[in-house]
Amino acid sequence: MRTPHIYTHRPLTVGITITLEESPSRHISQVLRLHPGDKLSLFNGDGQRYSAQLQRCSKQKVEAEIVSVTKNQSEPPLHFTLALGISKGERMDYALQKAVELGISCFIPLFTERTVVKLKGERLERRLTHWQKVAIAACEQSGRNSIPSIEPAQQFDDWIVKAEQETRLILHPNATQSLSMLPAPNGSVLLLIGPEGGLSKNEIAAAETNGFTPVRLGPRILRTETAPIAALAAMQMLWGDFR
Repeated sequence: MRTPHIYTHRPLTVGITITLEESPSRHISQVLRLHPGDKLSLFNGDGQRYSAQLQRCSKQKVEAEIVSVTKNQSEPPLHFTLALGISKGERMDYALQKAVELGISCFIPLFTERTVVKLKGERLERRLTHWQKVAIAACEQSGRNSIPSIEPAQQFDDWIVKAEQETRLILHPNATQSLSMLPAPNGSVLLLIGPEGGLSKNEIAAAETNGFTPVRLGPRILRTETAPIAALAAMQMLWGDFR
């Protein structure tokens, strides 16, 4: 059985016993149905994995003793950033979830010309909080110890002129190059993908003006939630830790 990997806000240090928050406690006791003496791993986003043993496990309280700590071994050698045009709820959640599992370090939601979702004020803040929870859950699933940053949602035109990653790629079905034709990057990689309906001609032109290289993923046009998964998996195979 796979050792459960659980996120907590608590500071973690070897030798201490901590009381977990309500949400992870409920998950451990009522969903996973663990018992005192069972092992689990904990992480709080500091990049380390903490092995722990349950000391108390009830519906009201879960306590775990931190037994040991290991250095982060779940992060890819390249720093991947995904900039994605905001799409409808389930599509955005799915794309983010799988991108985190595939190793992104940063996620940037973008308002583009063809973004149909209207978000602002408190509704936008709630969505950002929700995306943070999606990212944490994906880390728990995939065994990651570092939580990707979820950047504030930005307008495409404001953001595109500030992109600074060493390798900047934009998916385009009519591009002349594929990922396999590009030289292996040495540092950070920024991947730009549009929402439903894709990026506009003006946005594609602006991306190219600001140093983005258009690449294709083959002869088929992928949905906005499929394209990040395919592209990230391909890049991990070519340049990352799938090799």
